[in-house]
This record gives sequence, structure tokens and C-alpha cells, in this order.
Amino acid sequence: MAGRTRVAEDSKEGCGFGSWLHRYEGMHFVGFPAKWRVDFPPFVEPAPIGVHLHVYYDDLVSEIVEQLANIKVPFDVIVTNASNATITEADILPSGAKNVRILPVENHGRDIWPLLQVVNAGMLDPYDLVFKIHTKKSAWREQHETLSGSGDQWKEGFYRDLLGTPENVETILNAFAANPGIGVVTSEGSIAYADQWGGDEEHVKQILRRIRLPHKHDDLEFPSGSIYWIRGFVLQGLRSLMMDRPDFETEAGQIDGTTAHAIERLIGILALEAGYVIQERQDVEAVAEPLDRDGLVQVLSDPEFRAKAMAFYLPQFHTFPENDAWWGKGFTEWTNVSKAKPVFQGHPQPLLPAELGFYDLRMDEVREEQTKLAKAFGVHAFMYYYYWFSGHKLMEMPINRLVESDIDQPFCIMWANENWTRRWDGDSKNVLIAQEYDKVPAENFIDDVMPLLQDERYLRVDGAAVLAVYRIAQLPNYQQVIEEWRRRAREAGVGELHLMSVDVGANFDGLNASYMEAGIQGALAFPPHNHEYIAIAHDGLGVRERFQGGLFSYQGMCNAAIARLRGDFPETDFPGAMVGFDNTARRQWEPHAWVGANPYTFRRWMRATVEAVALRDPDHRIVIVNAWNEWAESAVLEPTQRWGFCYLQALRAALI
Repeated sequence: MAGRTRVAEDSKEGCGFGSWLHRYEGMHFVGFPAKWRVDFPPFVEPAPIGVHLHVYYDDLVSEIVEQLANIKVPFDVIVTNASNATITEADILPSGAKNVRILPVENHGRDIWPLLQVVNAGMLDPYDLVFKIHTKKSAWREQHETLSGSGDQWKEGFYRDLLGTPENVETILNAFAANPGIGVVTSEGSIAYADQWGGDEEHVKQILRRIRLPHKHDDLEFPSGSIYWIRGFVLQGLRSLMMDRPDFETEAGQIDGTTAHAIERLIGILALEAGYVIQERQDVEAVAEPLDRDGLVQVLSDPEFRAKAMAFYLPQFHTFPENDAWWGKGFTEWTNVSKAKPVFQGHPQPLLPAELGFYDLRMDEVREEQTKLAKAFGVHAFMYYYYWFSGHKLMEMPINRLVESDIDQPFCIMWANENWTRRWDGDSKNVLIAQEYDKVPAENFIDDVMPLLQDERYLRVDGAAVLAVYRIAQLPNYQQVIEEWRRRAREAGVGELHLMSVDVGANFDGLNASYMEAGIQGALAFPPHNHEYIAIAHDGLGVRERFQGGLFSYQGMCNAAIARLRGDFPETDFPGAMVGFDNTARRQWEPHAWVGANPYTFRRWMRATVEAVALRDPDHRIVIVNAWNEWAESAVLEPTQRWGFCYLQALRAALI
């Protein structure tokens, strides 16, 4: 096709991977006009649905407003205006919108760069469901080699199928509410496939390198025309691509081969990677028992989470005497995190905090903010790592402060019963403080943690307090230890214990299938432990010469884990997914790093864990996330400078 372009990898402009690396080396990504933070604060009470309307042809605004009036569930409209005309809130309010925002933008990057600015600014963050529309004319369509119909006919098809009547809109909304697998709904004849790559495939490949996600030529499927109903996360996750103005070509009337066209295709690619399906309106099945408008408002405003997510929580972000002695005064985990250096091109190191900053867990305000985030995105409870070495405790201050507070944060603990070493690997070499069970019997551990188990916020399953042990088979006479723990817990008024073994595999003293015989009720996932390691070639990664570690495929582990979850997964176990794993911050040139970790693949993996527990009674629908704040292992749900809120948004999208 005429007009095809090749993306130069090493150019300083355009969407090429090399130009992206050049632009953001040592820079802090923003991706939208910074003044928007002050000029356009978040809506105080956002509606349950968001609409993004991009305007280039201002003469079409009134007909779109008329069509939007068919949405009878409350919605907000965010307008990006690239026309030379003045558009006001009064022009949009006849649609019935609850809140309206008008953002003036330049005519650059079609409707896509304006959309990405809205995404990067977080303006779509409140919405689990979004309708995207723009003033569409597409006069070029009549001369297109393979596409039929005129631009007006195409536009009218979008109106008819996606809006049209209140009843039609309610059918679509009910489908989204009832079927969590639907990701995108577009109009009839608007799903395109691999024959519509045009001149955009190289652009797509270059952009996907930013998240190290491979593409397959034959698997292309996307909603053409850029008008659709879509899960909020599919758009919110675009923040992970770190797209900015220089990625987009100067406007010259191109009909193909631009970054905007590439992003149009990426919407489909990323929706599928996240585990969603794309449907045309005629394929959307009507729900047998549809919700009325009040029911839709309830479900879209406050969706019920289909499982309880529990995230591992590292309490090392504060100073304490032992770390001062071993590593130098003032050492915390942030010391490791901030000194990391990339070991290959585009390696997201150092991984630095965003929203919460370099926090200190001596401050109750940190726990309050973490709890607020956790509740908003579906983290039901934190599982604190608990460090107890023959009666000597480390890093117990954060959980003790939580117990002393009135913060409404469900929690439980995992006894991290491994040696503390200089290599952060729990091995028997370079030991700083060891697990010495002959000095203080492991039975006494339960006495030290009894005040935690007695807290009313402590997580329980079937009324029993959840207590996990990292390497339970390491305990001498562990069956006897377990029996004694149960006896003492009953005597102390705690009641029964729901004891869990961490699924770390036999080489890490895990119990595997024998845990039931040992008196353990189940195992909880802790990837990458006991998951499939798939090494990847270093070709094309630009790996540094000093690197002596291991690089593994995140997508490969995800795919293997999902296959395992869909097999004969034990009813007693809690499945889980990892945000990522990369301990470069701790072992600079000798780390293990899973390449290609990204929010879309994480959402797909996390969704599989939710489906694995879907038929259980509610108390047992628990899924595990590694982790909330393992910053030195890049297993982080908390907002980061690299990923923003994308991983939290991915988790929420997997749970609803």
C-alpha cells in the first residue's frame, strides 16, 4: 500500500524503540500538559461510566451529543477539542452528562494522542467502563482498496450499533456487567484482522518493545474506526507504553502508516493479551435476566469483587538496629532500590516509587494511604512477612503499629523462616542471622504472634485464623509443632488455625502434596517459586557485558501457570500471580529477572486465578499477589514512576 513507512529504531524522533530510550534516559515521564494538574482537577463525584469524545469536526458535535443521550446510566464526558471552534460545557450537557470537561488540544496524532494524554493524566482512572467516540467523516473510505461503504455509512453504523436507542445501550451495558470476559464492543463489520496491518506493523513492533511483549503477525484483531465501548483498564493500561508527543508524526492527512494507526491496532492486541474478547454488536448476547437502570448503576458504580486478593507485604521500609549494624546506619530497602542500574536496553531499573514516595513505615499515614489504595483496587488483605529467629524478631514494628491503630486493614502473617543473608537468598552461606531451632523451639513462635492472631482485623477462613509458613518442612518435627500451635491457640482464645504452606517446591523445603498429611490445610502460591522457568535468549536485548544472571520469560511463566490453573488445581490451595520478579536491586549483575512483565499479561494471569476459585464458597475465594511492595524484587502493586497505577488497575480489572 502506498504511504507505508519504516520506523527508524535509533532516530531521536518517532515511536521507534531507540528514540524512546533516548528521550527518557534519566527523565521523569509526564505525557500530558503539566498545567492540567491545576487547571483540571479530578471530578469530585465521577459517574460510573466515562465517555471520551474527541472533536476535530465541530459540526458533528450536536449529533454526537444527541446520540449520547441514549445512555441513561450516569456518565461523564471528557472532550478533547482539536477544532478551531469554541466548545463549551453547555454544548455537551444536553447529552445528560453528569460531569463535563473540555480540554483544548492541538491537531496532532488524530484522536489517539489526545486520548493518550487523557490516559496519562489519569482522567480515565475512575471508570471501569468507557465509551470512546470521535467526530468521524473518513471521506477516504470510498476510495479504499478493500473496505466497502462510505465514511458516512461507517459513522452511522457506529451510532446505530453502539448508541442508537436507550434499550440498545442497556443491552450492551448488561453484557459487560454479566460477562467479565468482554473487553471491547464495536459496530458490525468493524473488527479487522491481519489483512489490515497496512503500513503499521513495524510501528506496533517498536512500541511493544517498550513492554517487551512479542507480536504475532497472524494474530492481529482490533476494533477499526476507533469508536467502541471498552473496559477502562484496556485504556488505562496504555500509560505503561509511555507515549508522548514526539511519538506521533506531523499531521499530513495520512490514511495509514502512522503511530496513531498503530495504537488503533494495539487496542486489540493489548485487550487480547489481557484476556478479553472483542465483539461486534450483533454478537453480543442479551442477558437472560438483565439489570434495570438502577441495578446497572449499582454494578458499574460499586462492582463486587469476585475473589479476595491477598498481597504479600514487606515491612522493611524503616530503619532498625540490625540493618544499621549489617549495612550501615540509615539503611532500608530503599537503599538497594535506588542504586540499581539497567542490565539490558529498556530494563525498568531502578524501579522508583510514585504516589507514595520513599515512605517510612514508622509513619501511620503511610499505612493509611496504603489501605486506601488497597481497598480501591481490590486488595482485601495484606500478608505481612514476619521475621522470627529463635525468639529474636526483626521488622515487627510496622505490624505492631498497625495493631495499635484503628486502621481498617485486614491482615495476616507468613513466618519467613529462612536465614537472613548478605545475598538476600535465604541460603546457608553469608548468614547474618540464622534460624536456629535448637536454641528456641519452633513451638514458641505461636506465643509471640498470639496478640496478632487475636486482633479482630486478622484474616480468617471458616472462622480460623490464617497462618502461613514459608519453609515449614524445615521445622524439626513439624507435625508435632503444628499440633502444639493448634493447642496453644485454642487455649489463648484464638480458636482454630487455618495453616498454609507456601508453595515453594521441594528444593526450598516445601511439602508439595504431603502437606495435608502434615496437618496443613493448603498451600498458597508464591511465584516464581515452583513455577516454570523459561530462559530467553539475550539476542536483541542489548545485555551488558558484566551481566552474569538469568533472564526468563514472564509471558512464558504466565502461560504455563494458567495451564496449570485450568487443570486439576487443588481445592485447598490459594492460587496466585506475580506482578514481576527482578532482583537487580539486590544482586546488580547476578540477578534473576523475568523479562516482559507488563500490566496486560498480569491481568490475564490474575484473571485465571480468579476463575480457578470461582466455584468455591466465598470464604475460600482467595487469590495471592506477589507482591504489594517488594520493591527490590520489582514485585510491586504500588504506583511506580515506570508503570503508574497500571498494575493496581490490572488487579481491579481481574477481580470485577
